[in-house]
Amino acid sequence: MQIKDIINVLESQAHPSLQEGYDNAGLITGNMWEECTGILCSLDATEAVVEEAIANRCNLIVAHHPIVFKGLKKITGKTYVERTVIKAIKHDIALYAIHTNLDNILDGVNGRMAAQLGLTDCKPLLPKPGLLKKLYTFVPQAQAEQVRTALFDAGAGHIGNYSECSFNAEGTGTFKGEIGTNPFAGVPGQRHAENEVKMEVIFPGWLQRQVTEALIKAHPYEEPAYDIVLLENSHARVGSGVTGLLPAPCEATYFLENLKKTFNLPVIRHTALTNKTIQTVSLCGGAGSFLISNALHVKSDIYITSDIKYHEFFEADSRMILADIGHYESEQYTIDLLYDILQEKFPTFAVLKTAVNTNPVLYYV
Repeated sequence: MQIKDIINVLESQAHPSLQEGYDNAGLITGNMWEECTGILCSLDATEAVVEEAIANRCNLIVAHHPIVFKGLKKITGKTYVERTVIKAIKHDIALYAIHTNLDNILDGVNGRMAAQLGLTDCKPLLPKPGLLKKLYTFVPQAQAEQVRTALFDAGAGHIGNYSECSFNAEGTGTFKGEIGTNPFAGVPGQRHAENEVKMEVIFPGWLQRQVTEALIKAHPYEEPAYDIVLLENSHARVGSGVTGLLPAPCEATYFLENLKKTFNLPVIRHTALTNKTIQTVSLCGGAGSFLISNALHVKSDIYITSDIKYHEFFEADSRMILADIGHYESEQYTIDLLYDILQEKFPTFAVLKTAVNTNPVLYYV
């Protein structure tokens, strides 16, 4: 099995097009065509993690955070980033990062956080618009089902928790094959009228190539007619943060105790407790202060994230509790998430979870 096979699985789960513009997810060092000897899952790729990979004969590290975030002008070993890259290259270790693209899917980093807290009815806190496209095509009635099925198999037709969604309307299409054509129906040089089905399906933009390839392969016409338009609709399963519900409301102090226990927290930085019980919970792994207003908008009882600045705590405005649990702490279960994705797909392959705690922040208690 090659490294690219592992990458394909990860990117089918969280497509690279979903990463933010400032990000550097993807293969950072290594050759994707190399044979993979083992995978080590980690939150960060550090020197210690590379040494662990060497010791375990793993030549691929799948990390959440990219070790190279900004461009490197020199690689002399002066910084921890340079030393990590040098060590990885010297020992033929491929470094792959799956960062904000994994943050932005509902079953990603934030979805795993929500699952740890037992949240239900989860949805993105800030859905992403402009990711969906719609395909219109025109198919003879007798072949409509085979084309429709091919589009569904290629990933089209998903709307929220519903699949195989399409709209179909019957009508009459006309065409005239020119000299040298081999039309499915009719005679070259003569206009032909065909009873057709106008078919409409929605699909994520990153699937456009495979959807159109499936259409052309399944369609009986020599030259299938189709249109693709970009939609402004938000994707129901893609966006920043997550909001969900607890099965039953609980007191704020009870919730914070459970939060502390679930995420093994030495401390929680938070605003004053409100008089409300906690049921609507919003969260964002990593630095999520940019979503405070969104959490307020959906009437969250508490918003859990990290890296909140002093003045940003005031934004809770006594309308909800704002809780900072630490960057590493909020994303720690990403290691388990990556492991589960890969272990399910490659159950007999060497997939390991790092034993290195890469958290650079310590607490004196």
